[in-house]
Amino acid sequence: MRFFDPEDDLLITRRRLPHWAQDGAVVFITWRTHDSIPKAVLEAWLSERDAWLAAHGIDQAARDWKLRVQLLPAAEMLHFHAHFTTRWHDALDACHGACVLRQPEFSQIVADSLRHFDGDRYELLDFVVMPNHVHLLAVFPDKAAMVGQCESWKHYTAGQINRCIGAKGRFWQQDAFDHLVRHEAQFRRLQSYIAENPAKARLRAGEYSSHHRSA
Repeated sequence: MRFFDPEDDLLITRRRLPHWAQDGAVVFITWRTHDSIPKAVLEAWLSERDAWLAAHGIDQAARDWKLRVQLLPAAEMLHFHAHFTTRWHDALDACHGACVLRQPEFSQIVADSLRHFDGDRYELLDFVVMPNHVHLLAVFPDKAAMVGQCESWKHYTAGQINRCIGAKGRFWQQDAFDHLVRHEAQFRRLQSYIAENPAKARLRAGEYSSHHRSA
């Protein structure tokens, strides 16, 4: 496996969130349903995060703000992730919203979509489909493939699930969160996080779908 190399070329695209991609590097991706985090919770989180970044001389509107966080002294970088990344995932695990993916037939639609082009367009390592979000570890062959594949997964699964439940409009939140994995120890921690996420959220068997591949 190849991990993030800060000296190599990056593709950075920006919508509401910046997205980083690097040829052949392992990436941790999370995307969520549109109703998974209440508006007030999201706005408070963004306000606190942006204030923290500003206090550390980082402009959240800059394309490279995530790299600048990674280049902070270790204690400050760890504080950022402990305070903001952990809170973000805790908010998802609170299972806000309709949580239609708790139903096996709908989580299976997402799981099947993730597996469909495995070994062709990407290498799928680990994933878990939670009631209102998805976590996965994967490797994409080039810098453009990651964003395009995430859009494809979300477009296809949203259409399939909306037809099943008789709904129209947005199913997934537009942007995904992605993080280029920096080293093997971080990769192993993320594998453990994915494997343990259902128990952390107190889900029962059948309320999630998961996959693990030894790498």
